Amino acid sequence: MLLNPDLNVVALGGGHGLAATLTSLRRVTAKLTAIVTVADNGGSSGRLREEFNTLPPGDLRMALAALCADDEWGRSWAEIMQYRFTSTGAMNGHAVGNLLLAALWDKDGDPVSGLDRVASLLKVVGRVLPMAIEPLDIEGTFQSSIGRTIIRGQKEVAIAKGKLETLKLIPENVSATPEGLAAIATADWITFGPGSWFSSVLPHFLIKQQIDAIQKSKARKLVVLNLDATPSMRGDEFAGSSPAEHLAILQKFAPDFRCDIALADTSVALDKGAMERAVADIGGELIVADIASGGSVHHDPEKLGPVISHIFSR
Repeated sequence: MLLNPDLNVVALGGGHGLAATLTSLRRVTAKLTAIVTVADNGGSSGRLREEFNTLPPGDLRMALAALCADDEWGRSWAEIMQYRFTSTGAMNGHAVGNLLLAALWDKDGDPVSGLDRVASLLKVVGRVLPMAIEPLDIEGTFQSSIGRTIIRGQKEVAIAKGKLETLKLIPENVSATPEGLAAIATADWITFGPGSWFSSVLPHFLIKQQIDAIQKSKARKLVVLNLDATPSMRGDEFAGSSPAEHLAILQKFAPDFRCDIALADTSVALDKGAMERAVADIGGELIVADIASGGSVHHDPEKLGPVISHIFSR
């Protein structure tokens, strides 16, 4: 049973963070649109992107799998979509879902139509869209103890260390996906994050058409903050030292953006005052809840879903 079935929700992000949000949101409403970053340049996605000059399919595949039907058909197809080949040859590391999306895009040349066809196969709840219909690169300028460094590429920017000075998409004048803009215009709520802040979340604020649509939308805005973990706890990804810093960076690159709610895990408790000030700076209210998966640095969809539903019902 859906918790808020009449709500129209748009979720922006990429990677595992967006997949966690979508897994939670699908239990709240079926009127759900995921808008996904398309700048991945690593692994299977990067190889397919380079060979076919197509969108990197990996983050889109994960979003589709997170929204598959909750029955034997949907679950089995989600498992197949996520399956990766293991070999000593060229197929090693490729996910089946990546190959399927790349094949449909190569055949028809229409990324949105290809995603819709796979969504129909998986009996997906809602819709998955790319934030642009051409592959993008991310370029960041970082200041560190060794000086100023320009870093290009999603996977490279995600693990870069230092103070972020500039961040841009290449090409810079990219157009947003029309279907995504239409979804934003009619949304009741728009969610952002969690995820690698520089490479999965901030890119959504760098497309002028999209940020204009977000700011014009009457939808309420929810920012789901990353867990307050030290860089060493995050594995390879750095992306800033705290959720408060993430909000300050967001304000720097999207100074006119205002949120209604910022949701943080209880791990921010020791610095709650700083967090409340950072959220107030972008017009919002801080809500703190236990949303972490025990023993990890990832969000728990089982915990996140009821908390988001409660926020939507306020």
